[in-house]
Amino acid sequence: MSGGMNILLHICCAPCSIYPIARLKAKAHRIAGYFYNPNIHPYSEYVKRKTEADKYSKEAGLNIIAGDYDLEKYFEYTAYSEALKKRCLACWWMRLERTAKFAKENGFEAFTTTLLGSPYQDHDIIKNIAGDLAEKTGLKFYYEDFRVGFKEAHEKAKSKGIYCQNYCGCVFSEKERLEKKGPAKGKGKER
Repeated sequence: MSGGMNILLHICCAPCSIYPIARLKAKAHRIAGYFYNPNIHPYSEYVKRKTEADKYSKEAGLNIIAGDYDLEKYFEYTAYSEALKKRCLACWWMRLERTAKFAKENGFEAFTTTLLGSPYQDHDIIKNIAGDLAEKTGLKFYYEDFRVGFKEAHEKAKSKGIYCQNYCGCVFSEKERLEKKGPAKGKGKER
């Protein structure tokens, strides 16, 4: 098969990369992975997710590049965006902007993201952000609704022993997850 594009795939985590990698390869695209996620906290969680993404990428035969862990830049982007929708929008924009810039600087024709595979992310906003960045950089944005493979990919990840996280990654999402769980058994609520 020929005629595929040279695509940079932004990877948020190993489980979410499984289906997009398979789809892009099945369509004969030449792809490389780009792990850029300074939103992930704490740093030990970032290292764990990056390690898993590296490990799965090797298994899938995908070259993966890691961007810097721009913690200060992440907080700069999100510091005044405390409301959920604004905070997430700022985070998506920052990561996809860096992905598009890296793609442009390194000769890729297009870019896409594994964020399009998560039912927990705002698909339409991510699609719009990526479309705007494609226009701004002169690249193509490869769009596909990867959510259809989410469940199967996560089942595959679990069967392979790949770490599957239980929060988006940022300190805010971890706090929200813990607050939903309520107090630990045997302990009362703090006042």
